[in-house]
Amino acid sequence: MNVQHSTPTTPLRVRMIADMSSRNLGPASQVGHLRACKRFAAWLGRSPETATPDEVRAFQQHLMETGTSICTRNRTMTGVKFLFRVTLRRHDLVSEIFSLKEPVKVPLVLSRNEVRRILAMAPSLKARVMLSLAYGCGMRAGEVVRLRVGDIDGEQKIIRIVQSKGRKDRNVMLPGDILGLLRNWWKERPTSQDQGAAGPDRVIFPGYNGKHLSPRQISRLFKQAAKAAAITKPVTLHTLRHSFATHLLERGVDIRVIQALLGHTKLTTTARYASVATGMISAVESPLDNLSQVAKRKKGKKGAS
Repeated sequence: MNVQHSTPTTPLRVRMIADMSSRNLGPASQVGHLRACKRFAAWLGRSPETATPDEVRAFQQHLMETGTSICTRNRTMTGVKFLFRVTLRRHDLVSEIFSLKEPVKVPLVLSRNEVRRILAMAPSLKARVMLSLAYGCGMRAGEVVRLRVGDIDGEQKIIRIVQSKGRKDRNVMLPGDILGLLRNWWKERPTSQDQGAAGPDRVIFPGYNGKHLSPRQISRLFKQAAKAAAITKPVTLHTLRHSFATHLLERGVDIRVIQALLGHTKLTTTARYASVATGMISAVESPLDNLSQVAKRKKGKKGAS
């Protein structure tokens, strides 16, 4: 696997890329680790090979003082830690790195009516198909744009998602409405980039130079549709995936089935949607209501006597 970068190549960088590749880190992880080390080197003003424990501590303090979010700070130090632990074998520096506990946030979820409005305001058929896949199948942006013809199984009514986050395959449902949208899109889909590609390998949403669209493009289309639908919540495309999981939970779908559909490794990750399933929450009987009912029954008994 080759990770392309405009940054000048140094022997240390080459060694780190080789270490990441040999450990089968994905392209996104490699890019993130290299970006983190580049940031550390820029702050340090020289090669990270010459860093001292005091400078590692000072860099972490610098990140927090400059307003870096806890999430970004932890990701940055994860990349720097890989460099020290694996490539440089500087365990004295590794011991100075610590993670901060990230705040637990409740996922933002759209109502069914809000999702309906967004899909109705999709600026094109292509956008409507992609947004329908994101909500109707709980797919991530990258999973939608990477879809190929061979991933669609109309006979079994499933979509195969190949080597997604965590290098995992999974199957999701293929609703009849989405299958119909895909067939309509196939009639309009540009075919100029299909030359040399076998039928099953053809990209459903082609971009340029024989590649698929970028996740950023589908995110822009979502923002456009959400604005046209007068959605004022600070939503992102990933909100559709959150809404997919929450709406299934409200309908009584087993949480372990939802876990499999989302591709979560841990059930605790899926369980957080219970905190935003408003339908389930509103259906729970409050103990205050029970107290009122007991009081009424007692009052009725006294009146009858």
